[in-house]
Amino acid sequence: MNSHVPFVDLAAQQTAIAWELSEALDDVASRSDWILGRDLELFEAEFADYCESLYAVGLDSGLSALELALRALEVGAGDEVITAANTFIATVFAIVHVGATPVLVDVDPKTYTLDPEAVRAAITKRTRAIVPVHLYGQPADMDSLIAIARSHGLLVIEDACQAHGARYKGQRVGSIGDAAAFSFYPAKNLGAHGDGGMVVTGSRALRDRLRVLRNYGQKTKNHHVEVGFNRRLDTLQAAILRVKLRHLDAWNKARRAIASLYDELLPDRVIKPTVPSDMEPVWHLYPIQVQPRDRLAAFLEQRGIGTGIHYPLPVHEQAAFKGLGRDAGPHPIAEAASVACCPFRSTPS
Repeated sequence: MNSHVPFVDLAAQQTAIAWELSEALDDVASRSDWILGRDLELFEAEFADYCESLYAVGLDSGLSALELALRALEVGAGDEVITAANTFIATVFAIVHVGATPVLVDVDPKTYTLDPEAVRAAITKRTRAIVPVHLYGQPADMDSLIAIARSHGLLVIEDACQAHGARYKGQRVGSIGDAAAFSFYPAKNLGAHGDGGMVVTGSRALRDRLRVLRNYGQKTKNHHVEVGFNRRLDTLQAAILRVKLRHLDAWNKARRAIASLYDELLPDRVIKPTVPSDMEPVWHLYPIQVQPRDRLAAFLEQRGIGTGIHYPLPVHEQAAFKGLGRDAGPHPIAEAASVACCPFRSTPS
């Protein structure tokens, strides 16, 4: 029996599917279509279908997916975008990179996802979009957020970077808003062998704009219709992700089984995540709140059990956002979680 339980064990996953990955990489090498190749086109179609949506555009990271989704939807200078105070900082960087102003609001204390009433209270005449974060693989309250958005004429861009395969009332996350961003960072439920990202959308026009933006602003080679970027998902990464996508539902099922054991075995003094009955999370992480958190983390580390802190500082307390103005807090739920949350891994060995 392995006496060391790492927080993330990518090698175990790699070993289990090594021959499939090797075959996929050899196939790309034989064609040498390294950029915008066959496997990228196939993966985009397969991932869109998996998300129960129509289109997907492969990009080089989750940050790029969020940024280019906002940019393609014409969110920019003078606009405000509402999102969660306890997200990974890339969510907020994407908003800043398009020239918009991030408006941070607090979260539900049970699910750690956007509090709809806090969102409603934050809307101004400059608000253009809401970015719900399906944090730790737990879907946000999308019905409430969509209703708020529609009543104010706002866009909804899902940050699904930690929620590959999660369901909200039977519907895959990523198929609910105007667009959704996914990350394929190696430690994600669906992870590449490097960075990668994807935008999923039901809009063909948005898909077409994203394809132009990611590839130097060109519709056809050497004809640049706007200022673009080099933000493409490599064909090799797409080939790897195609293999892993075939296993994703089984991996997510195993994560849910492990989370159920945590639910059952952790003592009552530990605050465990709450899952509404109509949601099916995929447990990218299993967060608990416990005091003293650092003592528990040290106790587990001494016994070879890895944990992590996600995230030790909420966005509005990061040095990069000292000038955030009216949204500098307080956000008491996000702040409390940052000093009490100690996520467990939920990946099978």
